[in-house]
Amino acid sequence: MLLQDHVALVTGSGRGIGRAIAQLFAQEGAAVMLTARSESELRSATDELTRAGHRAACAVADLSQEAECRKIAAAARAQFGKITILVNNAGHYGPISPIEEYPLAEFDAVLNIHLRASFLLTQLVLPEMYARNSGVILNISSLSAKSAFPWGCAYAAAKAGLLGLTRTTAAESARKGVRANALCPGPVTETRMSQELGATLAKRMGVSEEEQLKGFLNSLLQGRAQTTAEIARAALFLCSDQSSAITGQSINIDGGAAFF
Repeated sequence: MLLQDHVALVTGSGRGIGRAIAQLFAQEGAAVMLTARSESELRSATDELTRAGHRAACAVADLSQEAECRKIAAAARAQFGKITILVNNAGHYGPISPIEEYPLAEFDAVLNIHLRASFLLTQLVLPEMYARNSGVILNISSLSAKSAFPWGCAYAAAKAGLLGLTRTTAAESARKGVRANALCPGPVTETRMSQELGATLAKRMGVSEEEQLKGFLNSLLQGRAQTTAEIARAALFLCSDQSSAITGQSINIDGGAAFF
């Protein structure tokens, strides 16, 4: 098992990419602390793991709040004694709106859950990782951090900010045994966020949802969406010793949408 004796804190793990990462990490031997805002989804994901004999626990939290970030980090340590892997995945897309109409409160909310929460949780786990001279931080960014799409300025800004946070974390922590990397997924159409985004974009563009999706997927080299399982396998690689020489990187999992 690639993650035996590890403890992973995975945010936004009630559904979608976060849930897939939590499942795979548990299968590879890690104890997993799940957190999300939806209690029903979170309980379902955690129960699925514990029924399969894996070590898993959960706590509902709104990570846009500093106190909630501190609560979830403390809960992970109380349950499993340590945090060796942090996966910053929690977030939402926010309004589909041009910049000149984008509500400031919504802009702040998107940055808080994506970027500020990732900063706070990184700040909370680094001291113990430094004390052990080991640890891994993985930030789930997005293709939107590297490629320009209209009507999602806050999401793009937050995800691009995550890449800066990743590089800075790596620069500070590499000689202290900690690695920090980011994943940039493309369209993962099985997730609720992607489906809701596609529906809204189709409406704004005056086309059907099928037409909108087909047009977007045709812009990818592979011509298809990515899956949560594919993102989870990339996350496993970056959080295991298989990638022991990789830090400060942002890796595209996008079917060939971007080349940098």
